[in-house]
Amino acid sequence: MTKKQRALEVIERLKKEYPDAGCTLDYDQAWKLLVSVRLAAQCTDARVNVVVEGLYEKYPDVNALADADVNDIEEIVRPCGLGRSKARDISACMKMIRDEYGGKVPDDFDELMKLPGVGRKSANLIMGDVFGKPAIVTDTHCIRLVNRIGLVDGI
Repeated sequence: MTKKQRALEVIERLKKEYPDAGCTLDYDQAWKLLVSVRLAAQCTDARVNVVVEGLYEKYPDVNALADADVNDIEEIVRPCGLGRSKARDISACMKMIRDEYGGKVPDDFDELMKLPGVGRKSANLIMGDVFGKPAIVTDTHCIRLVNRIGLVDGI
């Protein structure tokens, strides 16, 4: 079996086993997924979903969150861990979205990568889930698995 055939077989099996697979972070706007993705580092999606309820109740839009005191954001997001750095990134990111992108999350990968706290994994998640553009969200777990099942050699 070629690597391509093996990859297609894996995809078909995953689709069959997980027909309703999707993002487990709750969001109804692009900026909310961006915030949730930043909070999800070293935290469960379930906890993030609980924490953002309070955050969005107090700061219901990009402008409100951009204007928020970073210490207040930190206090709210602390249960997700790494509160100081996550709050700093969220604040800077919302300011940049407001000031440089007219309050809209950019739908371009390179522009997303310019946002504070956004890396390749986060940018790909936003591109795929929000904008429906082809994107592959990978992390160390994916890399380990594709090595193990022989789809790639030594990455």
